[in-house]
Amino acid sequence: MLKVGLKVKGKSFMVPVPYVVLKLFSSVITSRRFIDFINKSIKKGGEKFVFPKIEKRDLKPLLDGLTKYKGLLLVDTKLKDGTEVTIRL
Repeated sequence: MLKVGLKVKGKSFMVPVPYVVLKLFSSVITSRRFIDFINKSIKKGGEKFVFPKIEKRDLKPLLDGLTKYKGLLLVDTKLKDGTEVTIRL
């Protein structure tokens, strides 16, 4: 389970994200409709960036590998305004 921690103005929040949700999200961002929608939105804004096409079979080993490293700290950052963000497996 991915755990996202936020500290904002003295309040602390912990949001657990199950691996099932991550796998569902990966199928959404690899869909052709989603990629086309994002690229059309970027094009309307006048940007020259193109959202890359990602294959689901490329993301599957990455998501499967996450379960092997429980407790690993992925992100630990503190902003100037005092906001802290941590992401842990």
